[in-house]
Amino acid sequence: MKVEQFVMAYEAEQDRLRAILPAGFISLRPVLRINAEIRDDETAWIEFNTPAEKDGVRGWVNIGCWEYASFKRDGRKVIFRTDLLEISFEGVGIEGRCPAEKDNAGCWFGNEIFRPAETITANKEYCDCSFRWLMEDGAEGKSTGETLPAYPTEVKTVYPKEDFIVENAAKIPCRQVLGTYKVVFDRDV
Repeated sequence: MKVEQFVMAYEAEQDRLRAILPAGFISLRPVLRINAEIRDDETAWIEFNTPAEKDGVRGWVNIGCWEYASFKRDGRKVIFRTDLLEISFEGVGIEGRCPAEKDNAGCWFGNEIFRPAETITANKEYCDCSFRWLMEDGAEGKSTGETLPAYPTEVKTVYPKEDFIVENAAKIPCRQVLGTYKVVFDRDV
């Protein structure tokens, strides 16, 4: 299967992320990430997740996913849309190595289903990106052309526990877009 994967990560208050994580998960960094894929030029899949640790295993925990998102191309720009999200990526023509995440063993879907991380060796193309959550008080942001790090923060505020759902995570304001890229590769099905 041919996959065009578009990735965008943004900084969000880590204490608010801690307040929504399910029991057993520990927040690793103040990051929310959106992965959007076009599979075989036909269907779009989107995941929304945050880096976490569970039982000594570090990876990403999915907050939500959309199996059949819509997408359209407008020149170099690709725009994805779901009932709750609109996000666009536009390649800038600069390539680099696909980032290696040393603390990414894979991704949890729900509390128990774990999918090991894929090994992707293809180069990435940096992108400009903008996004907005389509709800009252939904986060929004735009890339600045930089790739920025996100460092763990100490607990400052303990918020009341909230459900681990897209709507609660999407209301956490975007402090800044940390980075965005596109990578094209073949996935064994």
